[in-house]
Amino acid sequence: MAEGKRIDTTPLISLITINYKQAVVTCDMLESTRSLTYPRFEIIVVNNGSNDDLAERIQQGNYPHVTLVESTENLGFSGGNNLGIQHANGDYFFLLNNDTIVTPNLLEQLLIPFSKYPDVGVVCPKIRFHDEPTIIQYAGYHPLSQYTGRTWAIGLMEPDKGQYNQPGPTWFAHGAAMLVSREVLKRAGSLDDSFFLYYEELDWSARIRRAGFQIYYQPDALIYHRESMSVGKANAMKVYYHTRNRLWFMRRNVSGLPLLIFYLYYFFLALPKALIQYSLPWQPTYLKAVKDAIAWNLTHTTKPLASVPMPVAVAGN
Repeated sequence: MAEGKRIDTTPLISLITINYKQAVVTCDMLESTRSLTYPRFEIIVVNNGSNDDLAERIQQGNYPHVTLVESTENLGFSGGNNLGIQHANGDYFFLLNNDTIVTPNLLEQLLIPFSKYPDVGVVCPKIRFHDEPTIIQYAGYHPLSQYTGRTWAIGLMEPDKGQYNQPGPTWFAHGAAMLVSREVLKRAGSLDDSFFLYYEELDWSARIRRAGFQIYYQPDALIYHRESMSVGKANAMKVYYHTRNRLWFMRRNVSGLPLLIFYLYYFFLALPKALIQYSLPWQPTYLKAVKDAIAWNLTHTTKPLASVPMPVAVAGN
């Protein structure tokens, strides 16, 4: 019998990134992907309502494996990634910020937990700051308080001395870099477009875990991140979406007494503090952003929570 055609069983990884008026930054990331040693991946670049010269730069740079998807409008982080997923063919989807730099064995290391643990649905690398390459930005997430709506990254701003080199389950994925299995999309859905920007990965993580998956931190995978390149360190848009989506996330993922306590905390402590913070130096655009964010929540209703509540513990942590 004639020998059949060999089938490549190496998983295909679809690397998805979003460009918004940052063609040079995006191409810096694409340049770094030349060093990737994983043998089978594609790159989907979503030009997110951006009128820069990204297409010309990609053509001139002759970047391998790249498909450019043009969106006539800015769909935000959630919508842009969802559009990229629609054009992807992978067994796994690697959502990666355009303002990152990858390391050579990144993809191989991210795949390891999937082969070891069948309930793993998302794997995130260790993230260090690009401009301070020994300082940690993310080594997993602490639990989220259902009473304040706050969480924070493990290791944030600490020098990396190997203190977080133990892999394991974590509470939330980091939106800058997350490898997601196709099975997650089948069972938990994709990012929710309503968030647009900020808190979307926390909401997705909560839904992914309610669907029975683990989110895993893999320290042997590493990227470097230029934080807040897209929207800057502070501006009215950032204030608006942080305020709006913090409330929106809590309304979607917390209920009963914890949600009531959160409302009391937020409207009697956190919100007055923010108003004072923006009033004393007189920042009217920030005050308007807060007002608009609250008004948006007053005019939007949430769907009922899934029958399984948001997990409050992670095995092994």
